Parts: sequence; C-alpha cells; structure tokens
Amino acid sequence: MNPDNLSTRHCQPRKGKEHALDHAQVAELLSRLPGWQLHNDGKAIVKDFSFNDFHHTLGFINAVGFMANQEDHHPDIDAGYGHCQLLWSTHDVGGVSLNDFICAARVEALLAR
Repeated sequence: MNPDNLSTRHCQPRKGKEHALDHAQVAELLSRLPGWQLHNDGKAIVKDFSFNDFHHTLGFINAVGFMANQEDHHPDIDAGYGHCQLLWSTHDVGGVSLNDFICAARVEALLAR
C-alpha cells in the first residue's frame, strides 16, 4: 500500500472485517495526511477545516460531495459559518478502510489546487 499515491486511487467495494485496517496501517497512513486524526475509538478518521465565510465553506462541501459521489464513498459532514468537519469511516468493515484514506487524500488534493 503506497500512501504517496492515495489521491490518484479510486475506492473499491469493501465489505467485511478483513478490509478494516490494523493500527499500524492506520498510523502510517495518518502520518501522510496532516491534520487528520483517529476518531470514535479508531472507527473513523476526522479533520476540521476553516474558511473565511459561508460561501467558501459551502463550495468546499459541494466539491467534497461531488468527489464522494464519484467514489461512492461518503463522509459525515458537520458544517457552519466558516468551518466544516469531515469524518470518514467504512460502515461495511466496522471501522477504517483504505477507502477512507483515499477520500481524505482526495480532499487534501482538492484544497491544494
């Protein structure tokens, strides 16, 4: 698993606990994604984003939503004026899968543009 190219990968259907990443894999991938943290007893990854105003927040949410639909993997989103929190988990594996890190890396790539 090469974390350097996560943002160019695509999500795959992952069902069953065998697709859940172990602690070492999660720690390695988190080290490649600044600001992302383990959440919910290791069952999700999360990051808070800040923006200057609601328009930028909403634009970010729309961009993430478009990407999530393309990947068929959707985050939990909590947002308000000037802020947004994304939480990725893979319910079908009961924790964190490679899909969560692919999508988190794609979010980072969106912001880097």
